Amino acid sequence: MKFFQRLGRSLMLPVAVLPVASIFSGLGYWIAGATGDPNNIIGAFLAAAGGALIDNIPLLFAIGVAIGMPKKADGVAALAGLTSWLTVTTLLKPETIMKFQGLSDVAQVDPAFSKVNNVFVALICGLIAAWSFDKFKDTKLPDFLAFFSGKRSVAIISALLSLVAALVLMFVWPLVFGGLVAFGEWMLTLGPVGAGLYGFFNRLLIPLGLHHALNAVFWFDIAGVNDLNNFLAGTGTRGVTGQYMTGFFPVMMMGLPGAALAMYVTSKPSKKKATGGILIGAAFAAFLVGITEPLEFLFMFLAPGLYLIHAIFMGISMGVTAALPVRSGFGFSGGFIDLVLQWVNPLAMNPWAIFLMGAMWFVIYFLVFRFVILKWDLKTPGRGADEDETDDESDSQATGADKYVLTAHRFLEALGGKSNIDEVENCATRLRLSLNDVSLADEQALKAAGATGVMKPGGNLYQVIYGLNVQFVKDAMEGLMDGSIEPPARAEAESIADPAPVASTEGSAAAPAASPAATTVADKPEFALVRMRQPLEGAIVPLEDVPDSTFAERLLGGGVAIDPSGNQVVTPAAGVVSQAFPTGHAVALTLDDGAEVLIHVGLDTVKMNGKGFTVRVKNGDRVVAGQPLVDFDRSAIEAAGYKAITPVVILGHADSRIEFV
Repeated sequence: MKFFQRLGRSLMLPVAVLPVASIFSGLGYWIAGATGDPNNIIGAFLAAAGGALIDNIPLLFAIGVAIGMPKKADGVAALAGLTSWLTVTTLLKPETIMKFQGLSDVAQVDPAFSKVNNVFVALICGLIAAWSFDKFKDTKLPDFLAFFSGKRSVAIISALLSLVAALVLMFVWPLVFGGLVAFGEWMLTLGPVGAGLYGFFNRLLIPLGLHHALNAVFWFDIAGVNDLNNFLAGTGTRGVTGQYMTGFFPVMMMGLPGAALAMYVTSKPSKKKATGGILIGAAFAAFLVGITEPLEFLFMFLAPGLYLIHAIFMGISMGVTAALPVRSGFGFSGGFIDLVLQWVNPLAMNPWAIFLMGAMWFVIYFLVFRFVILKWDLKTPGRGADEDETDDESDSQATGADKYVLTAHRFLEALGGKSNIDEVENCATRLRLSLNDVSLADEQALKAAGATGVMKPGGNLYQVIYGLNVQFVKDAMEGLMDGSIEPPARAEAESIADPAPVASTEGSAAAPAASPAATTVADKPEFALVRMRQPLEGAIVPLEDVPDSTFAERLLGGGVAIDPSGNQVVTPAAGVVSQAFPTGHAVALTLDDGAEVLIHVGLDTVKMNGKGFTVRVKNGDRVVAGQPLVDFDRSAIEAAGYKAITPVVILGHADSRIEFV
C-alpha cells in the first residue's frame, strides 16, 4: 500500500495539467461538429492545444513517476524517465519491429505494437528511472570515467535497463494484448451481461493503459461489432448499436463528479482550497468532454479499493443501459458535448434518460465514496498521511546549534544513522518513522536525547514520542539527512545532558520533558499536584484506563481523562494557548504557573480532519479560566469510529496529578 500511495502522489503533477487540456480538446471537437467544418480554425486550434497533452499522457506519466517515486525528487530522475520512455517506445514501435522480424511491410507487424504508447509501459519506464536514481545517484567511477560519476550515470543506467525491458516486452506485450482481445470477443456472446463485464474491465485496465485492447473489440471492426463507427454513421441496428457506449455517459458525466464532491468534502480543511481546484477542473472535464483519467488517476493508486468500486459501478451502468431501450454514442468520449451532438442521431434512443440515470449515479457515487473514505480512512486527495496540520508559513527550519538540530542529531544517531531511515513524518507529538532495520534503534539513547518514549507498531514502523514541538525536530532531521543543515559540532551535540531522574513518590521517575531544550527535566519546576477547573463536563477516568498506551503509560505526562457528557472544552486556568491544532482535536496551554497542559479530545480524532470540531482560539492567545477553546460533536466522533474519551495531561511530568476544583 505504501508503494501505491507514493505512486499515486507521483502522478498528481501530470494529472493536474490534464483537465484544461481535456476541455480544450472537447471544445475544439464541439466547434468542429457544431459548425460542420472539421477544419474550422478555432476548433482546430483548441483541439490541437488540448491534444498536445492528451495524446502524450503516457509520456507525462513516465516523467511524473520518475520524479515522484525516488526518496527525493530530482530533475535528473525526470531526465532518466524520458530516456527510458524514448528507448522502450522506439525499440517497440512497428517500424522497428518490422526490421527486427525481417518483414517487408509494417502492416505485417503484430497490431499490439501499434498500442505501445500506453500508461502500462510509461509506469515501467518511470519506475526504472526512479530505481536507477535511488541506486546510482552517488556512484563513484575511476578517475578516467569521473565525468560520468554520480547523477550523470543515472540516465545511462536507465537506458541500459530499458533495453532489457524492451526485449522482455517484445515477447510479452503481444501475448497480453492478444489475450485481452480474445477475452473481449468472448464477452460479446453474453449480451447485456457482456456489456457489463466490458465496462468493469474497461475501467479496471485503465491504470495500465490496456483498456485499448478491449475497446478495439467492441468499438471497431476487429470482431465485426464496430459499435462506435456504425453508430456515428447511422448504419447499425436500432436498439442494438450503441450498447457498448451508452453506459459510459451517466458515470462519466455525473457519477464521477459525485465522487469528486465526496473527495472534496472529506479533505482536510487546510487543503480544501488546493484540492478543490484540482477536483473541480477534473470533474468538469469528465462531465463536459468525458475524459475521466484526470479524475481517476487522483485516487486509483492512493485508494485502489475505491477504484475497484468505481469499476464495479461502471460495469453495472453498462449492463443496465444495455438492457434498457436507451442508446447513444460518441466520437470522442461519453461527455455532455458528445451526448448533445448525437441527440438526433437516427440510432439514438431516449437519450434524455441518461440524465436521470446520471443523477442517480451522482448520489450513489457521492454517498458510497464518502462513506468508504471515512470508514477506512483512505488517503484520497487532500487527506494525505496521518498527520496534524501545521502552519505552512512558519519557518521551522533550524540552523546552527539550535536545540532542535541538537536533538535531531542525537535522534539520528540513536536510530542507526540516516542510512537506516527510510521515511520520517510527524503527527501531534511523535515522529513516525520507517526504518530499514528496527533492531538498530537504541531506545535508551532516544530517551536520553529527549524522547519520552517509543512505540513499535510492527514491521519496519517505529514511533518516537517527543512533544508538541516534534515538527521542528522532524524538519531538522530532514535537513541533516539531505545536507541542507550542517550537523552540530561534537561538543555541541554532547552538550545535551542525559535527563536526570526526578525524585517522586513510590519510586516512580518522571519522563523527560515533552518539549526538551538543552536542559534536563531536573531543571524544570515540579508539578506534583495541579489544581484547575474541569475543562469539559463528564465523568473522571483514571489515565491508566485510557485505551491508548501513549496516555495510559504516561509517556506524555501524568493527569486524568474525562468521558465527556458536554460538547465544549474550556480553559481550565489562566494562561496562553501554546498550540491550537487546526483540526480541533487537541489544544495545549501554558498556564501562569508554568505547567504545560494538553487536552486531547478523543483518541485518534486527528483522522477526522476537523469534522465535528470548531476551534475558538489561536496560537498565542491569552485566555482566562472558563473561556471556550474548542466545540466538538461527540456523536460525530463516535459515528466516525473513534472514542471520545479525553485525556488531560501535564506535559513532561509523568508523576503529576490533576485535581479539579
